[in-house]
This record gives sequence, C-alpha cells and structure tokens, in this order.
Amino acid sequence: MSGLTPLAHRIDAVIDGAVYDGRIVGTVVLVTQNGERAYARAAGHADREAGSSTSIDTLFRLASLTKPMAAAAALALVERGRLALDDSVTTFLPDFRPRLVDGTAPEIQVRHLLTHTAGFGYPTMLAGDRYRAADVSTGLDQPGLTLEENLERIASVPLHFVPGSAWRYGFATDVLGAILAVVVGGSLADAISEYVTGPLGMGDTAFAVRDPARLAVPYADGAPRAVRMTEPCVVQDLTFSPARAFDERSFQSGGAGMVGTAEDFMTFLETMRRGGLPILDRGTVAMASANQIGTMREQDEPGWGFGLLSGVLTNSARAQWPSHPGTLRWGGVWGNAWFIDPAAGITVVMLSNTAVEGCTGSAFPQQVAEAVYHA
Repeated sequence: MSGLTPLAHRIDAVIDGAVYDGRIVGTVVLVTQNGERAYARAAGHADREAGSSTSIDTLFRLASLTKPMAAAAALALVERGRLALDDSVTTFLPDFRPRLVDGTAPEIQVRHLLTHTAGFGYPTMLAGDRYRAADVSTGLDQPGLTLEENLERIASVPLHFVPGSAWRYGFATDVLGAILAVVVGGSLADAISEYVTGPLGMGDTAFAVRDPARLAVPYADGAPRAVRMTEPCVVQDLTFSPARAFDERSFQSGGAGMVGTAEDFMTFLETMRRGGLPILDRGTVAMASANQIGTMREQDEPGWGFGLLSGVLTNSARAQWPSHPGTLRWGGVWGNAWFIDPAAGITVVMLSNTAVEGCTGSAFPQQVAEAVYHA
C-alpha cells in the first residue's frame, strides 16, 4: 500500500463513482494498516429522501457481520471449558434433530456449525425450495418471530448432506447462537456482550437499536439507482424486513441480527488481527483463521476455504482477489463487507445501507479492495 494521499484518492474515486451512479446510497469505509488508521470516510446518505448524510458513527444493520462475533463468543467459551468443538448439538438442544433425506438424524457437532459443514443452507427462489416452503427466517425478516419457532422450522427441512462431508453456507450460526444462550444461561446477546463487545468497548453494537436516529435507512439494488426498501422487500433470493431491527421480540439471530458501527467492527477485526487479546488467546485465533475445510468450497468459490470465523483466502489468483493468501473475508447482505490481510497488516471495513451492492461478492467491495492494493 502506498502513501496516504494516493490511497485516499483511489478509494475516494471508487466511493464517489458508486454514490454518483446510485449503486451505493450511504457508506463508511475504514482502512487500518499495522494498527494505524490509513483511511476513514463517510459518504452519501443515511436517509436519501430526508437529505441526511452518512457519518462515521452511523449505525448499520450488520447482517452476517454478526457471524464472526458469535463465533468469537463460542471460541471464548471453548477456551473456558464450557463448550467443545466436538460437542453434539443435542447436548444443548435435545429437541433439535434435523434429518437427512433418508430420515436418519446424524450427529451435528459445534465445529460443523462454525465451519458451515453441518448440512444447512439458506432459502432460494427456486421452485420447491424447502426452507422457503417452511417459512424459515434468515434473521433478516419476520419481525417478532421467536427462536424456538425458527429452530423448529429449520429442523423440519432435510439436511443437504451428512455433517462434515461438504460445505454450504446457511443457518448454522443461528443454531450456534441458540447453543450459546443455553451455555451462558441467558441469551445470545448476553454471551456476545460478556465475551466480545463488552471487553472491547463496542458500545454501539447490539441486537437492539439503542439510538434509532442514527440507524441508516436501508435501500435495495435498483435501476437506474438503488431504491428505498419497502416492508418487506425482496432482493435477489432474500427477503428483508427493515422493521425487524426495531422489534425486540424478534429472535437474536447469530447469523444476521446485530446492528453496529464501522468503528466498533474495526475494533473487533483489529483485535483478531493482533491475535485476539483480551477476548481470545493467540493460539485460538490462529486455529480459527486457518482453513478448516480443505477444498470443499473450491467448486463454487475458487481460491477460498473457510475457518471458524469467516472465509479464508487460499489462492489469490483463482479467487481474483488482490490480497495475500491467509486473508480473512466476509460480508453482510444488508450491504457490508470486510477483510483482514495478516501478511500486509491491513484491515478494511466497508459498511453501507445498500443491499446487496455493498456486500462481499458485489462490485463495490471488490473495487475498494483493488484501490487499497492499487491493483
């Protein structure tokens, strides 16, 4: 990464283009290198129609940025001997027994949940999709739905494969969240607050919106520009309910339920990059940051594996991604993306209020990453 001014010019150009084109409504982008802030900018609108500008402390719906925080809480409990990677899900959730297509109920372990090798998926728009038919919530929709009801719906759908035999992104972290609540004898929010956000001083990150006036209005991809979300709103294969963030009856989704700021999430990511203290030991973070699934993900996403926290870059050329192997990366479909490149000491947070253009896999995060590396 070259000097601050060229870096700022490159990232500014990406942001200005995306906002001008209407692909991104509002965004906050932060870049840190070796612990020093290299770039920080809020751009666009938190509420376009009201003319409210985005600020560094704007709150965003985090979607799957919730997942690594739930995973970190689980690993903290593993370090304390209150949970083990080889524990069976039924040890904590005895009534949760999803079956394979042949009717057998295989053992699902905690490590399967963390690595997304448990056999769950997410709903699609395909005819006959069983998750959609069972009305399973992704944690993005259905305000007021309880965790117990959603677990029952998840368990009613046959697993895609024998746990541990393949990789598929899905409801695993929501099941993990239910386990964490049992282990701490409270809620998932209690677990994440005690082991992650509390020790790190992440006061803006929670399942409940603490300051509604700071929460960005969500927008959906549209032509010629993004459109303000309706209630509910379908974007690609996903149903979004903006009202969910305001309904405290909604189950605390370990996969998609939190709200927070870019600064808070940078604090979490930088903690992981530096080795985990004070929330995790260095050895735990090293294990969690290593690819745990071999080549299971290669067929669908070349060059990427998966650890216990997120995706892990195994081959930059095959992935067509500009950072170094060993990079951790994930996103959130409300419009967010992040990555940590340990080899370069670089951490990047990109939050937006635009689904799904701001999410990993879309043009905006790719262009920001390329600007960071001058690719």
